[in-house]
Amino acid sequence: MKAVMAKMGRPKLPNTKKKVVSIRISDQLYAQLLAYAEKHNMTTTDVVLRGVETFISRQE
Repeated sequence: MKAVMAKMGRPKLPNTKKKVVSIRISDQLYAQLLAYAEKHNMTTTDVVLRGVETFISRQE
């Protein structure tokens, strides 16, 4: 009889990010994004997410 092994890997969080958004930006804007992210010790994803959240919160 074989023992049943538990799944390995990262545990699921209650608010997982399941959607992927792909955008096209100019080389200049991409360079600015990379520079900002590096200067503020952030990932490019974090910068974009924070920007979207800020934009939406100002619209309400």
